Amino acid sequence: MHSSLKLQFPILLALCGAIAGCASTQPVAYGGLASAPHLRPNADDKSGRVPFSYSTAVTLRDYSSIIIDPVLVYRGQDSQFEEVSDDQKDMLAAYMQGEFESKLRNRLHISRDAGWKTLRLKLTLTGAKSSTRFLSTVTRFDLVGGPYNIVQSIRGKEGTFTGSVSYAVELYDASTNLLVSAYVAKQYPSPMNISASLGPMDASKAGIRNGADELLAAFN
Repeated sequence: MHSSLKLQFPILLALCGAIAGCASTQPVAYGGLASAPHLRPNADDKSGRVPFSYSTAVTLRDYSSIIIDPVLVYRGQDSQFEEVSDDQKDMLAAYMQGEFESKLRNRLHISRDAGWKTLRLKLTLTGAKSSTRFLSTVTRFDLVGGPYNIVQSIRGKEGTFTGSVSYAVELYDASTNLLVSAYVAKQYPSPMNISASLGPMDASKAGIRNGADELLAAFN
């Protein structure tokens, strides 16, 4: 066998296994969330990234301020953390806090007071998956993984051996404490985002940035 093929053969075997089991874990309507009784399958979501949601007739654009509670790490038995340490969970929660505050500040006043036209945002980190070192990067370029990841990128789906993040968003009217909107989501970078494939948590952090951008867009 040619030396280069010998080097690639274990990678190809592992990749074939990953492709065969490509139906990745999807977030659930986590039972420990306050909004869990309200969450329903999201028929409007075609991407698979937001499988459960709840909404009311309230228009988010009508709010001008937001209170952002500290991000919680979900401890329920139905959490979806895969090969993620407690330190990494805490790091992702802190990163989520900073990214969502930074993005939402472009549209809303970050407040501490439950005044008029003010929302309260509760974010819960419910799951994360680390990227597989080396394989998450090399399979963007090899003869099997390259074409597969290009197709996945076009479809808006996950790449091979790449991490992800799952979380819950709950928005309350701060003055009445009534639930206005809620959803659970799974985010991950484009399979062709090479920089997000390098470190074990880089893909999860990229997913958090995507999630912050999507919530900001809901206010526009």
